[in-house]
Amino acid sequence: MVFKRMLGALGVGAPSVDTVLSTPRTRPGGTLRGEVRLKGGDFDAEIEHVTLGLVARVEIEYGDSEGAGVNEFARTQVSGPFTLRKGEDRVLPFTMPVPWEAPVSEIDGQPLRGMVLGVRTELAIAKAVDKGDLDPFAVEPLPSQLRILEGFLDLGFQFKSADLESGRLIGVDQRLPFYQEIEFYPPPQHRGHVNEVEVTFVATPDGLTVVLEADKRAGRYSGDAIDHFTVSHDDALRTNWSGEIESWLQRLASYGGHHGPGVLHGDPYGHHYDDHHHGRHHGGGGMGLGAVAAAGAMGVAGGLVAGEIVEEIFEGDDDGGDEW
Repeated sequence: MVFKRMLGALGVGAPSVDTVLSTPRTRPGGTLRGEVRLKGGDFDAEIEHVTLGLVARVEIEYGDSEGAGVNEFARTQVSGPFTLRKGEDRVLPFTMPVPWEAPVSEIDGQPLRGMVLGVRTELAIAKAVDKGDLDPFAVEPLPSQLRILEGFLDLGFQFKSADLESGRLIGVDQRLPFYQEIEFYPPPQHRGHVNEVEVTFVATPDGLTVVLEADKRAGRYSGDAIDHFTVSHDDALRTNWSGEIESWLQRLASYGGHHGPGVLHGDPYGHHYDDHHHGRHHGGGGMGLGAVAAAGAMGVAGGLVAGEIVEEIFEGDDDGGDEW
C-alpha cells in the first residue's frame, strides 16, 4: 500500500514523495528495501534530507488510564542535501536495517490483531519537515520465536491479541523503549488456575530472552507469575516447548512456580521468577495462531481495515515529535 502527499508546508505545486517497499515483509534483524520516489513541483526546491523511520502503535499507561500513540524505533537517512529541480523525477534506493527487537506483526501471512507497523518518510525542505508518506510493513517471527509459539498451540492455547507496551522489562537487556506482549488464553485443563499467558521476545543475533507472564486466578498464588529465560536460536529449535510450558504451568498450579527442573528454571539458560503485577489484562474470546484472528485474516482489527488503521493512527502525527 502506498500513500502520497504533497509537501504541505509549501502548498500547491510543491514536490511530492512516494516510498515503495520492494520487501514489505522481513524478520527481526533483517532489512527493508525499496525506493523513495520524488517528483519536483512547480519550482526548484532545496532538500535538506530524506529520512525513513520505523514507527509502531504503542500502548502507554497514565496512572489508572491508558492510551496509544506513535513510537519511532529505528531511523535511517536516505539522502543529505540536494536540489530537486522543477518537474524532476528522482529515485533514492535504500536498504534499512530492522532492529532485532522489532515486534512480530504477521505469522504465516496473517496479521496479528492489534499490531500496526509502518515506514514513515520525512522530507525536510525550507526548514520544515513533512511526514509525507507512510507505508505499512510486516515483521514475521524468527524460526526460534515461531517454535516457541507453536509450543503453546500444541497445548491447545488460543491466540488472544498482541500489543506493544511502553516501558522496560526488569532484568532484561532491552534496547527498544517498548516491548511486545503476545497473549494467549489457556486450554481447558489450565483454566482453573490461569486466566491468560503473555509471551514477550527480546531477540539478539545470538538468541532470545523470553518472558512468560501468567495471570493466575484467585487462590494461594494469585496474581501475576513472571518468568524469563535466555536460549540460543539453535537450542530453541531443538527444545520440546510444549513439554517445557506444560511443566511450568504445572509448577504454577502446585507451587507458585518457584522451583522445578527444566529449561524454564534450570541451567544453562538462567531464570528469574517474580510474583509481580506489571501487565494489563482484557476479557474476550481467543483463536488459534494459525487463524490469527478471523478479523486479522480479513485485515480487520478494532473495526477498521488495515489501511484505515494506519491512516487513523498516523495521519494526526503532524509535528516534529511523537504525538500521544
